[in-house]
Amino acid sequence: MARDTEPEEAGGAGGEGGAGGLARVAAEAGVSVSTVSKVLHGRSDVASRTRARVQRLLEQHGYGTAPRGRAVPTALAAGGLIDFVIGELDGPWAVQLVRGAEEALHAVGMGLVVSAAHESESGQARNWLEALANRPTRGAILVVPGLTDAQRVELGRLGLPFALIAPAEEPPPGVPWVGATNWPGGLAATRHLVRLGHRRIAVIGGPPDRLASRARVDGYRSALDEGGLPFDPELVRYGDFSHGPAYEHALDLLRLPDRPTAIFAGSDQQALSTYRAADRLGLRVPADLSVVGFDDLDFADWVTPRLTTVRTPLPEMAAVATRMVLQLLAGQVPETTRVEVAGELVLRDSTAPPRVP
Repeated sequence: MARDTEPEEAGGAGGEGGAGGLARVAAEAGVSVSTVSKVLHGRSDVASRTRARVQRLLEQHGYGTAPRGRAVPTALAAGGLIDFVIGELDGPWAVQLVRGAEEALHAVGMGLVVSAAHESESGQARNWLEALANRPTRGAILVVPGLTDAQRVELGRLGLPFALIAPAEEPPPGVPWVGATNWPGGLAATRHLVRLGHRRIAVIGGPPDRLASRARVDGYRSALDEGGLPFDPELVRYGDFSHGPAYEHALDLLRLPDRPTAIFAGSDQQALSTYRAADRLGLRVPADLSVVGFDDLDFADWVTPRLTTVRTPLPEMAAVATRMVLQLLAGQVPETTRVEVAGELVLRDSTAPPRVP
């Protein structure tokens, strides 16, 4: 059978299982594996005669309308699944993102498949790509610290539109991604503490190699400069946005001879660890130590004292990323491939003017 003459990406056969099955369908249809994947995932950029031929073979091989999956003739027909892949599923941060994506998809009659890509496990990144290749996913929302060039190529070969949320580094031009306004958030948090009269303000950031962490610390530095305060490297610590390292960093900072009177934590979880460290040393929040967090997770309004924090609009970020994927799925070009969703400082009870000696 002659190969179809429409332009298509070069594709290769996979191993046993789904990838090998797609290769067999491609060989019988006389098209590339990428074209078969596009039909399977409902992409619209396949000629109608080719689509019909491939759909027929997919059904014969257990794809198409069989339980294994379905091929959708139009890009935004009702039904279908979008994958949501996130580095870690535990914690309220992930819950808010998933909720935002699910609500956006529910509005257009589509479903969400959620899976974890545990970056610390050897080979796990490849596992989530294989999962996407072997089920009738029509697109992907990726909350993974880094997406390699090879992974981007593989997603293109599968014909899967995707968007990133909060990538570790700024992606190459043309890669859709959504982030928060991290630098303005760090600026607002620290400016609030400066205006309360604090002069020794520490910061506990996330990993120094993460875009969001660096931006938040840069905002902190800018607020110090704006307030005429010197930048003291001794008051800067980097953790991983979670509890453990932040607790040790807070203890270290609060044991300094000239300890800080305020700490800007790079996440709400780090802020709670700072609460715990202060309590261990007999310090009260906010009487002895003001604390500002980042994210405004649900528990921020329930802890005592209620946490002043920078709201990261996580559901909105996920909804924007989802709409990007839907636009690409419909053959449309998003108005912009880089979106930063604005947050705001939420004032509660964990900050106060420093105590006068």
